[in-house]
Parts: sequence; structure tokens; C-alpha cells
Amino acid sequence: MPANLTPQYLAAEQRFKEAVTTRDKIEALEEMMAVIPKHKGTEKMQGELRRRLAKLRNEAEKKHGVSKASSLYAVQREGAGQVALIGPANSGKSSLLARITHASPEIGDYPFTTRLPQPGMMPYQNIKIQLVDMPPIDPNFYEPWMGGIIRQADLAVLVADLGSDELLDGVESVLSILEASRIVIGGSPETGTVDSPVAFKRGLLAANKADAPDAPANLEILREFYGGRFAVVPVSAASGEGLESLRAKIFEDLDVVRVHTKVPGKKADLSSTPFVLKRGSTVMDAARAVHREFVHSLKFAKVWNEKYSGQMVERTHTLEDGDILELHI
Repeated sequence: MPANLTPQYLAAEQRFKEAVTTRDKIEALEEMMAVIPKHKGTEKMQGELRRRLAKLRNEAEKKHGVSKASSLYAVQREGAGQVALIGPANSGKSSLLARITHASPEIGDYPFTTRLPQPGMMPYQNIKIQLVDMPPIDPNFYEPWMGGIIRQADLAVLVADLGSDELLDGVESVLSILEASRIVIGGSPETGTVDSPVAFKRGLLAANKADAPDAPANLEILREFYGGRFAVVPVSAASGEGLESLRAKIFEDLDVVRVHTKVPGKKADLSSTPFVLKRGSTVMDAARAVHREFVHSLKFAKVWNEKYSGQMVERTHTLEDGDILELHI
């Protein structure tokens, strides 16, 4: 299968080849990982990129003797997807994380309470999604490692403060700082160029503090300015308003499907955690997720859902959310 590499990827690859310092090589590889097309034709390339990136990071830590410090900024991916919570200072990101994941980040009414990435697991129906609370995106605080975490995330949730008089300035400042680092949240790949490759991240806007006195008017302003670019979900970390809608929207925007597997002749255990795959995945992709050897030994499969009741399907059959899959090896 052809890789169909984009101009953005090829430009990042050229930057990697021309890079002299380890830091520049790491940044180029992170950009390559972010913009490489995600399909079966690039699976080996993605694996090689991950190996190169891990090797360079390890070399950088040994060279500078900062392996312990670097680990503070690393967030191991867990769950059905990784979501970065970004925003200006005091927008309520940490309160939001605590409310919907039961994590215990440090929360304060002063700027820059969050200095390190804080992960937490958000339950959604039968899966869990990892949220990572990031330090404020601020011109006086932004560091390269922050961009690295945002690049590796599957989705970015921009948290805005509906009670702030500087609502629009705060949102625009965050977007501008990230764009200067070649990261566009909620943008269109068509705006990138070969000379200036950009990592485009799916994003949505969580309009926090929806219970503030000026929230209704500010929400309309926010939708007027950014509604064409983002889905805007009003929430309140304090009262709980809109949190279920936010959970559902995060899951929707991750663009994944949940698939249960069953043993032939037995009922499916729907209480177990399903396999989570990218939307558009096939029976073969699911077989690979269960066990990589199943790809070679799979004879056929059967599917149960609203349309099918145990019909045999091709290996290339596209799976839908909630499918029950029976693999015959």
C-alpha cells in the first residue's frame, strides 16, 4: 500500500536530515509523527519513527544528565486516547480535570499553579480516556516540551474562561503561541506549506465557568468569533453543568470505534473493556490488535451489530462502533 506522504511530512523529514543538534532532530521527528498519514501503508514507518525518537530522547537524557528531570515532562499514553487540556492562565483547566477524572492536581486562584503535565483518566461509558492538564500557554512560560505533548495528543481541548473580561484575548494568545511553534488547533491542513510545515491537531473549545454572571453574553461572543473553527461546549467545573456533553464530544472527536470480541460458541462479555480502534479500521486491524499473529492465521470472521446477526464478513470489512467480532483462526 502506498504511503502517500504529504508535503508537510516531506518538509519535516528534510528538516530532520538537515538537523545538527539532537534537540532539532527530536523536534523534526515529533513533527513527522504528528503529520504522517495514519493508515496501514505507513505502519512500519510509524514504528521506525517511534524507535528513532525513543533512541534520540534516551541519548539526550544521557548526554545532559537530565533523565530524571525529563521524566517529569513525559506522559505515557493510556486508555482509548490522549487529550491535552490547554488554555490561558486561570481558565479552570485543573478544576475541570479534577471534576471529570477524579485526579488531584494542584488548584489555585493564582496564575501558573500547574507547572508540569498532570494526567487523569476520564471514564466514558465502557472505556477510559486520558486527559492531560497542561501548564498555561503563556508567552512568558511556554517551553518546547509543552509543544511535544500537544503534538503527540490525539485531541486538544482549549479551555476558555467565560467569566473573564479578557476572554477573546486569552484564546487568541494561546492559538498564536502554538501557531508560532507550528501547531494549529482546529485548523485545516490546506493552510500549511512545504516551507513551513505545520502539525494540525483536532480540537474543541470548552467554555468553562458557564455559571459566571456574564457567561451567557460571553458564550455568544465566543461562538461568534470561533464557532466556525471549533465546536463550543459550555461547561462548569464548579457546578458540573455540561460535563456529560463534554465527555461525549471528546469521544466523538477522537474518531474511534469500540469493538468487543467473542470466542466462537460463547456469548460476548460486554462487561469487559472493548478494543478501541481508529474509525475506518477493518477486521484485519482488529485481529492485529488482539494478537499480531492473528493477521496471518485468520480464516474468517463474523460480526454482530444492528445490521448483522453473526454474518460472515471479509477481512477488509470496516468495523463500526459497538460491533461484536468473532475471529476464526
